[in-house]
Amino acid sequence: MDKIRVLLAEDELSLAHIVRESLEVSNFEVILCANGEQALQKYKANKPHILALDVMMPKMDGFEVARQVRLIDKITPIIFLTARSQPKDVVAGFEHGANDYLKKPFSVEELIVRMRVLLSDNRLLVAPKAKPVNENYQIGSIVFNSSKNNIQQGINITQLTARESDILKMLCADQYQVINRKALLQTIWGDDSFFNARSLDVFITKLRRHLAIDPNIQIINIRGVGYKLVW
Repeated sequence: MDKIRVLLAEDELSLAHIVRESLEVSNFEVILCANGEQALQKYKANKPHILALDVMMPKMDGFEVARQVRLIDKITPIIFLTARSQPKDVVAGFEHGANDYLKKPFSVEELIVRMRVLLSDNRLLVAPKAKPVNENYQIGSIVFNSSKNNIQQGINITQLTARESDILKMLCADQYQVINRKALLQTIWGDDSFFNARSLDVFITKLRRHLAIDPNIQIINIRGVGYKLVW
């Protein structure tokens, strides 16, 4: 399966867009729905590989969506995303056909792991294929080696921290595209708390200093949205 197609039903739009962007950065295809009725319609039209359903949604709640899906489909995994954490709510989720139950707030990394487990043949996490020894990105006159966590211009090599390397790799993945700030925080730190946001600012500043050896390279701050790497 090259790209996992996820039907994500979440009526809290800010959270929905953060989760969608984080999943798309991780090479998932996301079908986003704002309510239960839309989720059921898009499920029938798109046949996703997995459903991630908020429980409390307008028009039709996640439990009812799952119940109706299970009338015609016993196979496609369903995971509930909800702030309702009482044992009776968890039990109700499984009784309506869920395969898993993730309590809010959650990290997108955990959601990804749980979805991969549900989609695996033996319900175990499949080890990813080994990455190439060198995973290089050409950034202007600089070569960024993400597997060795360094940048090189000519004979000059600068070592990056693992966190700097992770951020730069996300920026390189979509050249000239704005990478959402919250998506960066959710993907790399697991949440977008104030302290993690301040840490991100520090790492962006450090990366700018490292990349300043080529004056054409810029990490542009798109105020209120995120960052864009250009050269």
